[in-house]
Amino acid sequence: MHIIITDAWLARTQAMHLNGWKLLAAACMASLMLMLGSVAAYHWVFLEGIRQGWPGFASVARLVQRDQAALQDAHMRANIDAMARRLGEMQARMLQIDSLGERVAGLAGLNPAEVRATPGSGGLLVGPRPLDMSDLGQAMDQLDRSATERVDWLTVIESRLFDQTIQRSLIPTELPVKDVELGSRFGLRIDPFTGQQAMHTGVDFPADVGTPIVAAAGGVVLVQEFHPAYGHMVEIDHGNNISTRYAHASKVLVKKGDIVKRGDLIAEVGSSGRSTGPHLHFEVLVAGVPQNPARFLASNPTVANLRAQSPPHRH
Repeated sequence: MHIIITDAWLARTQAMHLNGWKLLAAACMASLMLMLGSVAAYHWVFLEGIRQGWPGFASVARLVQRDQAALQDAHMRANIDAMARRLGEMQARMLQIDSLGERVAGLAGLNPAEVRATPGSGGLLVGPRPLDMSDLGQAMDQLDRSATERVDWLTVIESRLFDQTIQRSLIPTELPVKDVELGSRFGLRIDPFTGQQAMHTGVDFPADVGTPIVAAAGGVVLVQEFHPAYGHMVEIDHGNNISTRYAHASKVLVKKGDIVKRGDLIAEVGSSGRSTGPHLHFEVLVAGVPQNPARFLASNPTVANLRAQSPPHRH
């Protein structure tokens, strides 16, 4: 195709030659421009018609708005349903935490029924109508309050268990001398020096001189001295009016005011003071009154037959 362009006075002419590809490209460009122009015109006419209130445009606008609102509502409903399912899973986890809290509370000596802060309830998605954002917000607020209550309860349980652990660490249940047979038991016996019946206020652990003596529980060294009857002696205060006494040592490794833990080395077995041979004389005192150490050491299998023994007498 040849196109000749001239001006009005025929003074200048310009010829253009278009082959098939150029014609196709020009047609496509013209079609694209026509489509864009049509869309722009339709958009302008549509918006202008709605703004100006032209007849027929209001109903079309309502239909478009209704479709958009339906899409938005469907999208919001899908999000609410997903959040509700997630919230239901969180509530199920809270029930598991409740069950675990009840078991742990029982171990802590608390009433397991008090751990369940709120009674059980049905699922979130069951009801006469679908959930809305208000329902979901209320459920999340309730879950938040329940979680706070459970955290408070678990904190109380943790504190109680910690207190119990501390208390157990201060009860003299550790054998002060390891791997030895028990000697004289607590109670009345024949005094080896006088031959008369006398009260033996502790338990004897016969052992070689130098055998380690350890603290039966944690506490503070209350007394470290040489006593005419007890010899080299250590007394440890464990709190709650409980103390332990370790007598006839050959060597003392702690001093008054020292803090010791359960199982710490405090002395070595000897035969100092009023003694017939190397051994540890071990006493447990409550409010200053000697108690049977077997009651405290009973959890240790070594002393299971303490009361039934008839051991050699050593003082």
